[in-house]
Amino acid sequence: MEKRNGSVIIAGLFVGLGLTLLGLFIYMGITHFKSTERVVSVKGLAEKEVKANIGIWPVTYKQVSNDLSSLYKEMEEKQKILTSFLKDNGFSEEEISTSQLVTVDRQANDYYNANQVNYRYSSANTVTVYTEKVDLVREVMKKVDELGKKGIAIQPQDYDNRTQFLYTKLNEIKPEMVEEATAKGREVAIQFAKDSQSKLGKLKTARQGQFSISDRDSNTPYIKIVRVVNSMEYYLAN
Repeated sequence: MEKRNGSVIIAGLFVGLGLTLLGLFIYMGITHFKSTERVVSVKGLAEKEVKANIGIWPVTYKQVSNDLSSLYKEMEEKQKILTSFLKDNGFSEEEISTSQLVTVDRQANDYYNANQVNYRYSSANTVTVYTEKVDLVREVMKKVDELGKKGIAIQPQDYDNRTQFLYTKLNEIKPEMVEEATAKGREVAIQFAKDSQSKLGKLKTARQGQFSISDRDSNTPYIKIVRVVNSMEYYLAN
């Protein structure tokens, strides 16, 4: 009987010890879990000023007449003059394209009023320069008034028909900008860890933001600002 009671006591001690150790392991696991979940979220910004490498310059001109045949001849002649002007100023034939001629018969308009319309036909055409010679586009745009002396009235640009300057070499600068944004984000995380009397641990997550390209300002659309923001999370250690 005494031996049986002793066995029960020993077994109880082992069970108690096991439960104690299990509780200790669970506590240590929870503590470790909580420590690894201490994180800091930061963002790193990288900006770079670049020059546009593509220029798209649409040049639109119009002509009115009461004789459709003569109107087409005048438009064709003006197209030749405009094309020659562009070539003489340094653009190649491959960089110059011409859109389809658009002619309107005002008399066919339901609201036509002979007392208000002096010319029956109105025709418009656009000659577009697509080139990598961005500086040349800017230079020749200043000379466009010379066409007025040759009888060609250039139309003012609007939103749908305006000069554009593009930057298409984003892939060439992406790696260095991502690296810069990541480095700046890490600097912020290090400072946060220092201020909170912690140590910066390993990187938990990282997400690269989308690149954006915008004009530096409205007066210099050929100068672009490329921007990216990376988001990161770092573990914090005691």
